[in-house]
Amino acid sequence: MNYKSPVYSVRPVPIEKIVPNSYNPNAVAPPEMKLLYDSIKEDGYTMPIVCYYNKEEDHYIIVDGFHRYRIMLDYPDIYEREQGKIPVSVIDKPLDKRMASTIRHNRARGSHDVELMSNIVKELSEIGRSDAWISKHLGMDKDEILRLKQITGLTTLFKDVDFGRAWIPEEDEEDEQNRVKVG
Repeated sequence: MNYKSPVYSVRPVPIEKIVPNSYNPNAVAPPEMKLLYDSIKEDGYTMPIVCYYNKEEDHYIIVDGFHRYRIMLDYPDIYEREQGKIPVSVIDKPLDKRMASTIRHNRARGSHDVELMSNIVKELSEIGRSDAWISKHLGMDKDEILRLKQITGLTTLFKDVDFGRAWIPEEDEEDEQNRVKVG
């Protein structure tokens, strides 16, 4: 098989044809956004954004690079210099694998918004992805997946979890034994 990485086929895409995804949990603080602007202003776009091309709607959905995209939208000098186009490498994957790609890209670089991350785990669980799949593809351990599921508060996320019996604290055991003796 002759595999060719998407980066070897970078294309300039008008920013009007690019849309953000609905699930990116990555957040960048204002000082880092200013630094990103400075970097793009000084060095240009040195890395393409990663997108999925939706043929039916003729637009590109961002998988990675949302903040680089935002810089072009927020700064007219960058938009004008780049003639309204941003470098894009395209991956052709179904939604669940694009979500996993987004998380892998983000986790390799920085931090996540916990609530948005828990929503991704929820959505992947709802479409039938197992904890093992999520662990493998998003680089999470089982405890992290469990914590993120707990944040959403949905019982459906725990349908395959085997819970142990509840324990009784020691002082409650003594009270229980005393009640049995008295009664």
